[in-house]
Amino acid sequence: MSTQIEHLVERDPRVSADELLAGFTPSERFGEVSFDTYRPDPSQPSQAQAVEKLKTFAAGASGGGVSGGGFFSKLFGGQKSSGAAQGIYLDGGFGVGKTHLLASLWHAVPGPKAFGTFVEYTNLVGALTFRRTVDALKEYTLVCIDEFELDDPGDTVLMSRLMRELADAGVKLAATSNTLPGSLGEGRFAAQDFQREIQVLSSQFEVVRIDGEDYRHRGLPNAPSPLPDDAALDAAVEQHFAGRRVAIDDFDALVEHLSRVHPSRYRALIEGLDAIAWRGVRTIDQQAVALRFVVLADRLYDRDLPILSTGVPFDRVFTEEMMAGGYQKKYYRAVSRLTALAREADEA
Repeated sequence: MSTQIEHLVERDPRVSADELLAGFTPSERFGEVSFDTYRPDPSQPSQAQAVEKLKTFAAGASGGGVSGGGFFSKLFGGQKSSGAAQGIYLDGGFGVGKTHLLASLWHAVPGPKAFGTFVEYTNLVGALTFRRTVDALKEYTLVCIDEFELDDPGDTVLMSRLMRELADAGVKLAATSNTLPGSLGEGRFAAQDFQREIQVLSSQFEVVRIDGEDYRHRGLPNAPSPLPDDAALDAAVEQHFAGRRVAIDDFDALVEHLSRVHPSRYRALIEGLDAIAWRGVRTIDQQAVALRFVVLADRLYDRDLPILSTGVPFDRVFTEEMMAGGYQKKYYRAVSRLTALAREADEA
C-alpha cells in the first residue's frame, strides 16, 4: 500500500468560532491522563505534593462556584474570600509533568471547561475578539492555561485582563509556567515574573513549585541526525509510514505558508496526518517567522506527529541570538519538542 502524500502548503483550513472553542481540550497525548497515571519522581517530593494540591483544587472546583468575586478581588478592592485558593499556578521547568498534571485537573473537573496553551488563548482572542472570547469562556467551570508566557508584555497584559474578567465571573483558573531549565535553582522564578508582569496576582492564587529534570532527556539518546538528502527522506517515508498520510514540504515554502494561515488554524492545518517530512530545514533568522514556527511545533507535539527531515538538525533551527534572547523559553521548548518528534520518527 503506497503512502498518501500531502503538502501543508496546499492546505488552507477554515475554522468557525464553535470549532475553535471545541478544540480547547487536552491533545491526544494527554487525552486519557489522570492523577493516578502521573509518576512522581521519588527524589523530587514536590511532584507528589503537587498531585495532592491539585486533587484538593479539583474537589473545590467540582463543588461549586467561586466566592468573594474571584481570586483577583482582593487586589482590585474586593474582600478576600475564605476557603481554598481559587486559582492555582504550577511553576517548574520543562518536562517535569506540568502539562500532564494540568490535563489531569481538566479531566477531574466537570464541564463546561477549556484547556489550551497561553498562545492558543491569545490566538483565540485574535480570531474572535476579546469580548466574544470572554462571553464564551465566562460560562465555563474551569479554564486551564498551559505554558503561561512571560516574554511578551502585550500578550501578558491581554491574558491578565482575560483572566481577571473570567475570575470575576466565577471561573476557576489553572496555569503552568515554562521556566527555563537553567532557572530552576533561582527559586520561584516564574511566580515572581508572573506577579511583576501581570500585576494582578493575589494571595488567593496558590503557586505550586514542581522540581525535576526534563523527562524527555532522562537517559535517552541524542536526537537522530537529519537524513542526508531528499532521496533518503522519500525512502524513509515509504519505509516507516507506508499506507499512511504524510505531509512532505520544502521547509522554506512551509514557513512562508505559515505567514498566510492564522495560528489559531494550525491545529486544523495538520488534521488527519500521521507524520511530517521537511526538505531542507535551515536556521530561521527572522523573529516573526521563528515565533510562528514555534506555534506549529507545539501543535505537532500535541498531535504526536513524527518528523523526518533533511538539512540542519533541530537544535540549529533558531539562531544563537534567538536562543539567548527574550523569547528563549519558547525556542528551548520548541527545540525540545521537535527533537522528541524526530526521535519518534527514527524509531517508527
